[in-house]
Amino acid sequence: MVSIWEENYSITPREELSGDLSTDVAVIGAGMAGILTAYYLTQKGFKTIVVDGKRIGSGQTKGTTAKITSQHADIYHKLIDQFGEEKAKQYAFANENAILEYKNLVNELLIDCDFEEKSAYLYTLEDATPLEEEAVAARNLGIDAEFTKETELPFEVKGAVKFANQAQFHPLKFLSAVASTLTIYENTQVLEVEDTLLKTNRGDISAKYIVFASHYPFINAPGFYFLRMHQDRSYFLACKNATTLIGMYRSLEKTGYSLRCYKDILLFGGGGHRTGENSRGGQYSALRSALAQFYPESKEFAHWSAQDCMTLDGVPYIGPFSDGKPNWYVATGFGKWGMTSSMVSAQIISKQIAGEDVWYAPVFSPERFTLTSDFKALLEETKHAVKGLTRRIFQLPKATEEELPLGHGGIIEVDEIKYGVYKTENGEIYIIDPKCPHLGCQLEWNPDELSFDCPCHGSRFTFTGELLDNPAQTDIDDKKER
Repeated sequence: MVSIWEENYSITPREELSGDLSTDVAVIGAGMAGILTAYYLTQKGFKTIVVDGKRIGSGQTKGTTAKITSQHADIYHKLIDQFGEEKAKQYAFANENAILEYKNLVNELLIDCDFEEKSAYLYTLEDATPLEEEAVAARNLGIDAEFTKETELPFEVKGAVKFANQAQFHPLKFLSAVASTLTIYENTQVLEVEDTLLKTNRGDISAKYIVFASHYPFINAPGFYFLRMHQDRSYFLACKNATTLIGMYRSLEKTGYSLRCYKDILLFGGGGHRTGENSRGGQYSALRSALAQFYPESKEFAHWSAQDCMTLDGVPYIGPFSDGKPNWYVATGFGKWGMTSSMVSAQIISKQIAGEDVWYAPVFSPERFTLTSDFKALLEETKHAVKGLTRRIFQLPKATEEELPLGHGGIIEVDEIKYGVYKTENGEIYIIDPKCPHLGCQLEWNPDELSFDCPCHGSRFTFTGELLDNPAQTDIDDKKER
């Protein structure tokens, strides 16, 4: 399961770290946020290095739909209600400016990345009133937005908000070009961070400033981001022989679909759920059924999934990591909007490190927490974490090794000990410890992706125990095959 970006493009490998070194800034994570942050810091004269436990763009960047848009669901009227008009303006400006910054970089660096300016649509099949309100709110904040009932979609909508002057591109082509002049060490896993020292599996890095751009911060304290976020998964199909769409589309309803075209390829997405809560599977099959209904002549040739960090209030955490760590910075919680949020992060963090004023930074401050607005969401996150921990103790697995069908996995119990088990189509059995190495929650089987996923904080592992997604930093040690 690889995305169309991975299928048709490969970024030149970089060497791993080969010993200790020192630098002005160390950026953890070589995805879009990390690479852009390092680029702008380098432009400001800071000696900057990037380290990644795997490859450049091998995390969430490779799974994006690559929409560069300030249209983040129906967020603007909610921001005005929750934060006030001034902070809503900060959010709107930051994301509109991010689109312009992408365009500027593409032109300045002559990047061939299939960059196209498009309109973005948020549509609904239900009550259109919230979208009418969203169009008004966005316009009042300076965005070129309008309410419409006209779309190219193969089904009737009750209404849509259209944002003009948005964009899309090929993310790995863009990432490769921006990364070409940067110092990057791949296959270099950061294991610990102590003040100004990064301890990796390849050597130690001393840095005046440290930027956590690793999708999900793996340091639990300070910051306590694991209490303030969860992770969601989404699924995508790529197909040909479907109608070419001019705009980019996303449903207001969680059960709806995301659509956009790359050349003659339709990207059709949906099926979102909280990571670790897909034990029944069926996400890809549901998408295929809908695709056949809307575009009966289409031919699927690729499918993949992506993961997003979701904050308590829907706004990313960008800026200083915590009060007690003045030299640490973080970029996380991008929701479904990783491309614009990556650029916003790069702009804010590079300027803050350089001592420049960033008037639109307060709305993204990681240190924000209001008891009245966030308490209910915090309780919900805590409930899921407790559920994930206690199911290891109290929940009896429903399957036994003998009952598992070929090609299926699950949690089984033998002599009061739980195991994560996958049985291949050939009858080979893989066994792992189902305890997440992050904070000890019980992993759950995801049949759509043949993985074991953590319902607490979103770490994911292959059925052989290899780490797929953080905040866990290590593979599962206790594993065997028979």
